[in-house]
Amino acid sequence: MRELRIRTLALAFVAVGLLAWAGARLWQAFGSLPGVPAAAPFVLALIAVGLLAGALSLRARLKAQRERRPGAKGVNPLTATRAVVLAQASALVAAPVAGLYAGVAVFLLEFLEVPARRGQALTAGFAALAGVAVVATALYLQHVCRLPEDEEEA
Repeated sequence: MRELRIRTLALAFVAVGLLAWAGARLWQAFGSLPGVPAAAPFVLALIAVGLLAGALSLRARLKAQRERRPGAKGVNPLTATRAVVLAQASALVAAPVAGLYAGVAVFLLEFLEVPARRGQALTAGFAALAGVAVVATALYLQHVCRLPEDEEEA
């Protein structure tokens, strides 16, 4: 399985961010931009916490297995594969989502004097940061599940 590259995720983040900024400007020209969902930062943060918990759990189990501790619960290779697939899917979705919210947040910076838009800008900014946290924890989970032979090749 090929490892995700940060460059690919950064490109998706920037491309979608620019499209979101341009789309928000266009939408505002023809009407009022819809609001940013208030639950977005919380949902993305919850996903990041779940990925981090899984990564820390797998890391501890893999370390115990490598050190051959008595009574250590091993990691099924299929479980590790599923964790990597979940991490990659999460990162591939979270990078453009974070870019979308970052683009909207940058657009809304022009309207900070309007209290409702200020709140939306903050929500979009926090959602973008939470999306970046999902990407970071997904990359960490992917790193945790690397085989020792993979580390020597890199």
